[in-house]
Amino acid sequence: MVSVGNKIQMVEQRFLRNDLPKLDVGDTIKMMVKVAEGDKIRLHPFEGTVINKQGAGNRATFTVRKISFGEGVERVFPEHSPVIESITVINKGIVKRAKLYYLRDQVGKKARVKKQQTQ
Repeated sequence: MVSVGNKIQMVEQRFLRNDLPKLDVGDTIKMMVKVAEGDKIRLHPFEGTVINKQGAGNRATFTVRKISFGEGVERVFPEHSPVIESITVINKGIVKRAKLYYLRDQVGKKARVKKQQTQ
C-alpha cells in the first residue's frame, strides 16, 4: 500500500529539474528567463543577488534582487520552473544570514555582498 504522501512525491518527482546549479543566499546570478511577446518567446537576461530561498522539492522558490535605473527590483522564481532557461552563478557571496532583506534599505556600496575568493 502506497501512502498519499508517497504518491504526491512520485508525481512531483517528474517535474524536478536537475540541470540547474546549486544556489545559495548571497550568490550573484545571471539567468535567462523566457518572456512571451505575442506569439513569440524570447530570452530576457535577469542578473542580481539571491536574497531569499524557501521551500523544498517542487515548491522551492528563490528571490533575486537587482538595481535597475536606480530602483530596486525583486522577482520570485520557482526553482524548478520551465520559465527559467539557464542560471549561471557569477559570484559566491559570503553571508551570515538566511534572508538578506536588509539589502532593501542599503544604498550604493553598502548594498553589496562580499565575494568569496576563487582560486
